[in-house]
Amino acid sequence: MAESAVISRHLRALWACPGTELGVVGWPATKRERAFASWHYWWQAHLIDCATDAANRVPTPARRKRIGAITRSHRIRNITGWTNNYYDDMAWLAIALERAERTQGITEARGALVALEKELYAAWEPARGGGITWRKRSDYFNAPANGPAAIALLRLGRHMRAQDMADWLDETLRDPQTGLILDGIHLPSGEIEHPVFSYCQGVVLGLETELAVHTGEPRHTERVHRLLAAVEEHMTTRGVINGGGGGDGGLFNGILARYLAVVAVMLPGDDREQVDDRRSAAAIVRASATAAWANRLDVEGEPLFGHDWSKPAQLPGGRSGAGHFTAGGSVTSSRVPERDLSVQLSGWLLMEAAYQVSAAGL
Repeated sequence: MAESAVISRHLRALWACPGTELGVVGWPATKRERAFASWHYWWQAHLIDCATDAANRVPTPARRKRIGAITRSHRIRNITGWTNNYYDDMAWLAIALERAERTQGITEARGALVALEKELYAAWEPARGGGITWRKRSDYFNAPANGPAAIALLRLGRHMRAQDMADWLDETLRDPQTGLILDGIHLPSGEIEHPVFSYCQGVVLGLETELAVHTGEPRHTERVHRLLAAVEEHMTTRGVINGGGGGDGGLFNGILARYLAVVAVMLPGDDREQVDDRRSAAAIVRASATAAWANRLDVEGEPLFGHDWSKPAQLPGGRSGAGHFTAGGSVTSSRVPERDLSVQLSGWLLMEAAYQVSAAGL
Protein backbone atom coordinates (compact mmCIF):
# COMPACT_ATOMS: atom_id res chain seq x y z
CA MET A 1 0.00 0.00 0.00
CA ALA A 2 2.90 2.37 0.69
CA GLU A 3 4.26 1.53 -2.75
CA SER A 4 0.89 2.09 -4.40
CA ALA A 5 0.41 5.46 -2.67
CA VAL A 6 3.74 6.85 -3.87
CA ILE A 7 3.16 5.58 -7.41
CA SER A 8 -0.34 7.03 -7.70
CA ARG A 9 0.40 10.41 -6.12
CA HIS A 10 3.97 11.16 -7.14
CA LEU A 11 5.08 9.23 -10.24
CA ARG A 12 4.56 10.70 -13.70
CA ALA A 13 6.27 10.71 -17.08
CA LEU A 14 9.21 13.10 -17.39
CA TRP A 15 8.26 15.89 -19.79
CA ALA A 16 5.65 13.54 -21.32
CA CYS A 17 8.43 11.35 -22.78
CA PRO A 18 7.36 7.72 -23.37
CA GLY A 19 9.09 5.13 -21.19
CA THR A 20 9.99 7.59 -18.43
CA GLU A 21 8.87 7.95 -14.81
CA LEU A 22 10.14 10.23 -12.08
CA GLY A 23 8.89 11.30 -8.66
CA VAL A 24 7.11 14.65 -8.39
CA VAL A 25 8.50 16.18 -5.19
CA GLY A 26 5.18 17.32 -3.71
CA TRP A 27 1.54 16.27 -3.42
CA PRO A 28 -0.61 18.15 -4.22
CA ALA A 29 1.98 19.40 -6.71
CA THR A 30 2.66 22.89 -7.96
CA LYS A 31 2.82 23.52 -11.71
CA ARG A 32 6.59 23.88 -11.43
CA GLU A 33 6.87 20.53 -9.64
CA ARG A 34 4.68 18.74 -12.18
CA ALA A 35 6.97 20.02 -14.96
CA PHE A 36 10.07 18.76 -13.07
CA ALA A 37 11.52 22.26 -12.99
CA SER A 38 12.01 21.28 -9.34
CA TRP A 39 13.57 17.89 -8.69
CA HIS A 40 15.89 16.50 -6.04
CA TYR A 41 18.62 14.10 -7.19
CA TRP A 42 18.99 12.13 -3.95
CA TRP A 43 15.25 11.75 -3.33
CA GLN A 44 14.98 10.02 -6.71
CA ALA A 45 17.84 7.71 -5.73
CA HIS A 46 15.77 6.53 -2.76
CA LEU A 47 12.77 6.14 -5.05
CA ILE A 48 14.87 3.71 -7.13
CA ASP A 49 15.91 1.91 -3.93
CA CYS A 50 12.28 1.57 -2.81
CA ALA A 51 11.21 0.35 -6.25
CA THR A 52 13.96 -2.26 -6.05
CA ASP A 53 12.74 -3.32 -2.60
CA ALA A 54 9.27 -3.86 -4.05
CA ALA A 55 10.57 -5.87 -7.00
CA ASN A 56 12.65 -8.05 -4.69
CA ARG A 57 9.67 -8.57 -2.39
CA VAL A 58 7.21 -9.54 -5.14
CA PRO A 59 8.91 -9.73 -8.56
CA THR A 60 6.70 -8.64 -11.47
CA PRO A 61 7.50 -7.34 -14.98
CA ALA A 62 5.81 -4.03 -14.12
CA ARG A 63 8.00 -3.47 -11.07
CA ARG A 64 11.18 -4.30 -12.94
CA LYS A 65 10.15 -2.03 -15.83
CA ARG A 66 9.51 0.80 -13.37
CA ILE A 67 13.05 0.61 -11.97
CA GLY A 68 14.46 0.95 -15.49
CA ALA A 69 12.15 3.85 -16.30
CA ILE A 70 13.09 5.81 -13.18
CA THR A 71 16.78 5.13 -13.78
CA ARG A 72 16.60 6.39 -17.38
CA SER A 73 14.60 9.41 -16.29
CA HIS A 74 17.15 10.26 -13.61
CA ARG A 75 19.87 10.43 -16.26
CA ILE A 76 17.74 12.54 -18.61
CA ARG A 77 16.66 15.03 -15.92
CA ASN A 78 20.18 15.39 -14.55
CA ILE A 79 21.04 16.73 -18.04
CA THR A 80 24.85 16.71 -17.61
CA GLY A 81 25.21 12.95 -17.01
CA TRP A 82 24.97 10.64 -14.02
CA THR A 83 27.15 12.72 -11.70
CA ASN A 84 26.86 16.09 -10.02
CA ASN A 85 28.90 18.15 -7.56
CA TYR A 86 27.57 16.51 -4.38
CA TYR A 87 29.28 13.35 -3.16
CA ASP A 88 26.40 12.46 -0.85
CA ASP A 89 23.95 12.60 -3.79
CA MET A 90 26.19 10.43 -5.96
CA ALA A 91 26.69 7.92 -3.14
CA TRP A 92 22.94 7.41 -2.68
CA LEU A 93 22.49 6.89 -6.41
CA ALA A 94 25.38 4.41 -6.51
CA ILE A 95 23.81 2.38 -3.68
CA ALA A 96 20.45 2.32 -5.43
CA LEU A 97 21.78 1.42 -8.86
CA GLU A 98 24.16 -1.27 -7.59
CA ARG A 99 21.22 -3.01 -5.90
CA ALA A 100 19.02 -2.56 -8.98
CA GLU A 101 21.64 -4.15 -11.22
CA ARG A 102 22.62 -6.93 -8.81
CA THR A 103 19.12 -8.01 -7.78
CA GLN A 104 17.02 -7.09 -10.82
CA GLY A 105 19.51 -7.02 -13.70
CA ILE A 106 18.80 -3.38 -14.60
CA THR A 107 21.25 -2.81 -17.45
CA GLU A 108 20.77 0.98 -17.44
CA ALA A 109 22.76 1.03 -14.18
CA ARG A 110 26.03 -0.32 -15.54
CA GLY A 111 27.50 2.77 -17.15
CA ALA A 112 26.30 4.91 -14.27
CA LEU A 113 28.10 2.77 -11.72
CA VAL A 114 31.42 3.13 -13.54
CA ALA A 115 31.13 6.93 -13.45
CA LEU A 116 29.88 7.07 -9.85
CA GLU A 117 32.52 4.68 -8.49
CA LYS A 118 35.26 6.75 -10.13
CA GLU A 119 33.98 9.95 -8.50
CA LEU A 120 33.55 8.45 -5.03
CA TYR A 121 36.87 6.61 -4.99
CA ALA A 122 38.85 9.66 -6.14
CA ALA A 123 37.23 11.93 -3.54
CA TRP A 124 39.13 10.37 -0.59
CA GLU A 125 41.47 12.99 0.93
CA PRO A 126 43.58 11.59 3.81
CA ALA A 127 46.25 14.24 3.19
CA ARG A 128 43.73 16.86 4.38
CA GLY A 129 42.64 14.73 7.33
CA GLY A 130 39.53 13.32 5.56
CA GLY A 131 37.29 11.57 4.59
CA ILE A 132 35.52 12.86 1.55
CA THR A 133 33.85 16.23 1.42
CA TRP A 134 30.10 16.53 1.11
CA ARG A 135 30.50 18.38 -2.18
CA LYS A 136 33.32 19.34 -4.50
CA ARG A 137 35.58 22.25 -3.52
CA SER A 138 34.44 22.17 0.11
CA ASP A 139 36.29 22.04 3.44
CA TYR A 140 33.48 20.07 5.11
CA PHE A 141 33.89 16.31 5.58
CA ASN A 142 30.67 14.79 6.88
CA ALA A 143 28.94 11.55 7.77
CA PRO A 144 26.10 11.96 5.23
CA ALA A 145 28.71 11.75 2.42
CA ASN A 146 31.22 9.31 3.91
CA GLY A 147 28.68 6.79 5.20
CA PRO A 148 26.78 6.08 1.99
CA ALA A 149 29.92 6.47 -0.14
CA ALA A 150 31.64 3.77 1.92
CA ILE A 151 28.61 1.46 1.60
CA ALA A 152 28.57 2.00 -2.17
CA LEU A 153 32.30 1.37 -2.52
CA LEU A 154 32.12 -1.72 -0.32
CA ARG A 155 29.38 -3.20 -2.50
CA LEU A 156 31.39 -2.32 -5.60
CA GLY A 157 34.34 -4.34 -4.28
CA ARG A 158 36.45 -1.53 -2.82
CA HIS A 159 36.69 -3.23 0.58
CA MET A 160 39.88 -1.61 1.88
CA ARG A 161 38.72 1.91 1.05
CA ALA A 162 35.38 1.25 2.74
CA GLN A 163 37.16 0.00 5.85
CA ASP A 164 39.40 3.08 5.90
CA MET A 165 36.30 5.28 5.67
CA ALA A 166 34.59 3.41 8.51
CA ASP A 167 37.69 3.87 10.67
CA TRP A 168 37.78 7.58 9.82
CA LEU A 169 34.11 8.02 10.76
CA ASP A 170 34.59 6.25 14.10
CA GLU A 171 37.79 8.10 14.99
CA THR A 172 36.66 11.55 13.84
CA LEU A 173 32.89 11.91 14.25
CA ARG A 174 31.84 9.61 17.09
CA ASP A 175 30.70 11.71 20.05
CA PRO A 176 32.49 10.39 23.16
CA GLN A 177 29.62 11.53 25.41
CA THR A 178 26.64 9.96 23.62
CA GLY A 179 28.28 7.44 21.29
CA LEU A 180 26.32 8.89 18.37
CA ILE A 181 27.83 10.00 15.06
CA LEU A 182 28.13 13.77 14.67
CA ASP A 183 27.43 15.54 11.39
CA GLY A 184 30.87 16.57 10.19
CA ILE A 185 34.19 18.38 10.53
CA HIS A 186 35.78 21.35 8.77
CA LEU A 187 39.39 20.76 7.77
CA PRO A 188 42.04 21.88 8.34
CA SER A 189 40.47 23.99 11.12
CA GLY A 190 39.17 20.92 12.96
CA GLU A 191 35.85 22.62 13.77
CA ILE A 192 33.20 19.96 14.34
CA GLU A 193 29.53 20.61 13.64
CA HIS A 194 27.56 18.83 16.36
CA PRO A 195 24.03 18.28 15.02
CA VAL A 196 23.04 14.63 15.34
CA PHE A 197 20.86 13.22 12.54
CA SER A 198 19.21 9.82 12.44
CA TYR A 199 20.44 8.96 8.96
CA CYS A 200 24.08 9.40 10.03
CA GLN A 201 23.53 6.65 12.59
CA GLY A 202 21.81 4.50 9.97
CA VAL A 203 24.57 4.58 7.38
CA VAL A 204 27.28 3.85 9.95
CA LEU A 205 25.28 0.93 11.36
CA GLY A 206 24.84 -0.46 7.86
CA LEU A 207 28.48 0.09 6.91
CA GLU A 208 29.87 -1.54 10.04
CA THR A 209 27.47 -4.48 9.68
CA GLU A 210 28.49 -5.16 6.09
CA LEU A 211 32.17 -4.80 6.98
CA ALA A 212 31.66 -7.32 9.78
CA VAL A 213 30.28 -9.74 7.19
CA HIS A 214 33.12 -9.13 4.71
CA THR A 215 36.08 -9.00 7.10
CA GLY A 216 35.08 -10.93 10.22
CA GLU A 217 37.00 -8.35 12.24
CA PRO A 218 35.52 -7.87 15.73
CA ARG A 219 35.88 -4.07 15.78
CA HIS A 220 32.98 -3.79 13.35
CA THR A 221 30.51 -5.82 15.44
CA GLU A 222 31.70 -3.93 18.52
CA ARG A 223 30.96 -0.59 16.83
CA VAL A 224 27.49 -1.80 15.82
CA HIS A 225 26.79 -2.82 19.42
CA ARG A 226 27.93 0.53 20.80
CA LEU A 227 26.11 2.65 18.23
CA LEU A 228 22.89 0.63 18.38
CA ALA A 229 22.78 1.13 22.16
CA ALA A 230 23.25 4.88 21.66
CA VAL A 231 20.45 5.00 19.08
CA GLU A 232 18.10 3.14 21.44
CA GLU A 233 18.93 5.51 24.30
CA HIS A 234 18.94 8.83 22.50
CA MET A 235 16.86 8.45 19.31
CA THR A 236 13.86 6.30 20.26
CA THR A 237 10.91 6.62 22.63
CA ARG A 238 9.18 3.40 23.66
CA GLY A 239 11.02 1.73 20.80
CA VAL A 240 9.85 4.18 18.10
CA ILE A 241 12.34 6.36 16.21
CA ASN A 242 11.94 9.94 17.43
CA GLY A 243 10.64 12.92 15.55
CA GLY A 244 11.11 13.59 11.89
CA GLY A 245 10.74 16.46 9.48
CA GLY A 246 10.06 17.37 5.89
CA GLY A 247 12.24 18.40 2.98
CA ASP A 248 15.56 16.59 3.01
CA GLY A 249 14.94 15.67 6.64
CA GLY A 250 11.90 13.67 5.61
CA LEU A 251 14.18 10.84 4.48
CA PHE A 252 16.36 10.68 7.58
CA ASN A 253 14.31 8.29 9.72
CA GLY A 254 13.48 6.02 6.81
CA ILE A 255 17.19 5.63 6.11
CA LEU A 256 17.83 4.73 9.76
CA ALA A 257 15.06 2.12 9.54
CA ARG A 258 16.54 0.62 6.35
CA TYR A 259 19.93 0.09 7.96
CA LEU A 260 18.48 -1.13 11.24
CA ALA A 261 16.92 -3.87 9.10
CA VAL A 262 20.39 -4.56 7.65
CA VAL A 263 21.69 -5.02 11.21
CA ALA A 264 18.75 -7.27 12.08
CA VAL A 265 19.14 -9.49 9.02
CA MET A 266 22.91 -9.44 8.33
CA LEU A 267 24.89 -8.85 11.55
CA PRO A 268 27.07 -11.95 11.96
CA GLY A 269 27.79 -13.81 15.18
CA ASP A 270 26.08 -16.24 17.54
CA ASP A 271 27.25 -14.74 20.83
CA ARG A 272 24.57 -13.31 23.11
CA GLU A 273 25.61 -9.74 22.23
CA GLN A 274 25.09 -10.20 18.48
CA VAL A 275 21.83 -12.11 18.97
CA ASP A 276 20.51 -9.33 21.21
CA ASP A 277 21.65 -6.64 18.76
CA ARG A 278 19.79 -8.29 15.89
CA ARG A 279 16.66 -8.54 18.01
CA SER A 280 16.95 -4.95 19.23
CA ALA A 281 17.37 -3.56 15.72
CA ALA A 282 14.39 -5.58 14.52
CA ALA A 283 12.28 -4.40 17.47
CA ILE A 284 12.89 -0.71 16.63
CA VAL A 285 11.86 -1.30 13.02
CA ARG A 286 8.70 -3.17 14.03
CA ALA A 287 7.68 -0.64 16.67
CA SER A 288 8.27 2.29 14.31
CA ALA A 289 6.31 0.63 11.49
CA THR A 290 3.42 -0.16 13.85
CA ALA A 291 3.33 3.46 15.03
CA ALA A 292 3.59 4.91 11.52
CA TRP A 293 0.78 2.69 10.29
CA ALA A 294 -1.45 3.48 13.28
CA ASN A 295 -0.94 7.23 12.73
CA ARG A 296 -1.36 7.27 8.94
CA LEU A 297 -4.19 8.99 7.13
CA ASP A 298 -6.24 7.01 4.63
CA VAL A 299 -6.72 9.15 1.54
CA GLU A 300 -8.81 7.52 -1.17
CA GLY A 301 -7.92 4.12 0.23
CA GLU A 302 -4.15 4.67 0.32
CA PRO A 303 -1.89 5.64 3.23
CA LEU A 304 -0.41 9.07 3.80
CA PHE A 305 2.36 8.78 6.39
CA GLY A 306 3.21 11.41 8.96
CA HIS A 307 6.58 13.08 9.19
CA ASP A 308 6.68 12.04 12.86
CA TRP A 309 5.61 8.41 13.11
CA SER A 310 4.43 8.77 16.70
CA LYS A 311 1.86 11.48 15.83
CA PRO A 312 -1.20 11.54 13.54
CA ALA A 313 -0.41 12.48 9.94
CA GLN A 314 -1.72 15.81 8.65
CA LEU A 315 -3.42 16.26 5.28
CA PRO A 316 -1.69 18.85 3.06
CA GLY A 317 -4.09 21.32 1.48
CA GLY A 318 -3.89 23.05 -1.87
CA ARG A 319 -0.61 23.55 -3.71
CA SER A 320 0.97 26.24 -1.58
CA GLY A 321 3.62 25.92 1.05
CA ALA A 322 6.17 23.99 -1.01
CA GLY A 323 9.74 23.67 0.21
CA HIS A 324 12.67 25.33 -1.53
CA PHE A 325 16.42 25.05 -1.99
CA THR A 326 18.59 26.90 0.51
CA ALA A 327 21.81 28.68 -0.40
CA GLY A 328 23.69 25.68 1.01
CA GLY A 329 21.96 23.28 -1.38
CA SER A 330 19.55 21.56 1.04
CA VAL A 331 15.76 21.39 0.61
CA THR A 332 13.46 22.86 3.24
CA SER A 333 10.20 21.31 4.36
CA SER A 334 6.86 22.12 2.82
CA ARG A 335 4.49 23.96 5.15
CA VAL A 336 2.79 20.62 5.80
CA PRO A 337 5.68 18.11 5.68
CA GLU A 338 3.41 15.26 4.63
CA ARG A 339 3.17 16.73 1.11
CA ASP A 340 6.87 16.03 0.52
CA LEU A 341 7.88 12.98 -1.50
CA SER A 342 10.72 12.51 1.00
CA VAL A 343 8.28 11.92 3.87
CA GLN A 344 6.23 9.40 1.90
CA LEU A 345 9.36 7.62 0.66
CA SER A 346 10.47 7.39 4.28
CA GLY A 347 7.20 5.66 5.15
CA TRP A 348 7.69 3.27 2.24
CA LEU A 349 11.30 2.63 3.32
CA LEU A 350 10.06 1.82 6.80
CA MET A 351 7.42 -0.61 5.58
CA GLU A 352 9.92 -2.41 3.33
CA ALA A 353 12.33 -2.62 6.27
CA ALA A 354 9.58 -4.10 8.43
CA TYR A 355 8.82 -6.66 5.71
CA GLN A 356 12.49 -7.67 5.54
CA VAL A 357 12.66 -8.10 9.31
CA SER A 358 9.44 -10.12 9.31
CA ALA A 359 10.55 -12.29 6.39
CA ALA A 360 13.71 -13.14 8.34
CA GLY A 361 11.58 -14.32 11.26
CA LEU A 362 12.72 -11.53 13.59
